[in-house]
Amino acid sequence: MVTHLAQLNIGVPVGPREDPRMAGFYAEIDRINAIADEWPGFVWRLVDDGGADATSLRPFGGDIMVNLSVWRDVEALRKFTFRSGHLDILRRRREWFRPFGDAIAVLWWVPEGHRPSVAEAGERLELLRSKGATAEAFTFRDPFPAP
Repeated sequence: MVTHLAQLNIGVPVGPREDPRMAGFYAEIDRINAIADEWPGFVWRLVDDGGADATSLRPFGGDIMVNLSVWRDVEALRKFTFRSGHLDILRRRREWFRPFGDAIAVLWWVPEGHRPSVAEAGERLELLRSKGATAEAFTFRDPFPAP
């Protein structure tokens, strides 16, 4: 069976979209998503009903913003995350997002063609938080090989 890597990361923004402190983040989101969409190994990402980015979605309630995507493998996601223009955004995350405690990102393997739901992603994040890194929910720091 061919597998792909799903990833979820969450954050609580320092303010709503119109807050001047968030201007830099929203100014970059389309550019970063365009880089991801063309990156070798990118498969899919969650978007809103209009096909735009997912920044308006709050499936976990409150102010929690989600980023959910699927990649060919850990290495493809790692290269995008740390070797593209995304790294500049990652370095600035404290300007735009409040400290959140606990794990804010989780990786897990899915069958090729599967598009994880937000509920599934939330379950994987809770699994990581409760049991630590396992083959069912892990991190870049403690990756597990594809089954």
